[in-house]
Amino acid sequence: MRAGVRSVELILILAIVSACGRATPTLTSGPPSSAPATSTVPASTSSSPYAITVRDDAGRIVTLGAPPKRIVSAAPSATELAFAVGLGDEVVAVDKFSNYPPDAKTRTSIGSYTDPDLETILGAKPDLVLVTDVHVAKLLPALEKQGIPSLVLTAKNIEGVLLDILLLGRVAGHEAHSEQVVADLRTRIAAVETRVAGSDPVSVFYELDPSLFTAGPGTFIDDVIRRAGGHNIASAATEPYPQLSAEDVIAADPAVILLADEASGATPQSVATRSGWTKLSAVKSGRIILIDPDIGSRPGPRVVDALELIAATLHPGN
Repeated sequence: MRAGVRSVELILILAIVSACGRATPTLTSGPPSSAPATSTVPASTSSSPYAITVRDDAGRIVTLGAPPKRIVSAAPSATELAFAVGLGDEVVAVDKFSNYPPDAKTRTSIGSYTDPDLETILGAKPDLVLVTDVHVAKLLPALEKQGIPSLVLTAKNIEGVLLDILLLGRVAGHEAHSEQVVADLRTRIAAVETRVAGSDPVSVFYELDPSLFTAGPGTFIDDVIRRAGGHNIASAATEPYPQLSAEDVIAADPAVILLADEASGATPQSVATRSGWTKLSAVKSGRIILIDPDIGSRPGPRVVDALELIAATLHPGN
């Protein structure tokens, strides 16, 4: 990533590029065979009536002996997921970019999302730390060395976000609440898909930063665009978060440009004046739209807000 990029959300997205394969989270009632990695809460013996074993997004087996009472979230998306399932009171510390819901900003800061401060995390005395793929190389081994359990939460599509909500609800003993949250989100998703059904897909360029990084195949942003009735011009790329050239975008001629990089200085006006871009359909029609990266670039419960917003942008008459 180029040094001039200032968007925090771009850091969140591009950090996932180097991650190894993700597994769909599953909920199990007993220890499965051939577990790739294990994180165990020593607070209770295995005979505890609560004891539960789950598989997180990295395919790790995590066993908890008691509901978590002190949670540290190392990523904004994980913070939003925790609050969504009613764990706000248990969240004692968050990364400095966790700004939603507003109450999250009152928690102790562990510093940067990409390089959180381990001593601050340890000082919060967590019995569970929520992390993403970006933390697998450094933070996760440090937590395991200290015997602190963690969950990797990195959804690659909308369904993955819903599964993460159910996963956290199961871990926390908030199953009924998390199931209701997911049911409500599924209702909203279905309403969008019904609204755009039968409409011709609208070609979209989703700009993550002014150097033309975007979201490609296998990403939750690509999934959102498709479900919203769009065609992502980077959907055939060979990597999840490719960097396109100006010529690539011009050749694809998107009907809509979604800008998630206003913090980096991109505006509809500046995009319209880029060399060669005046001929783009999106520029000619004025369909260059700013999208809040906190909503559009986090695999959390507000991904459905992004779905509704993008669908309304692509198909305003539906």
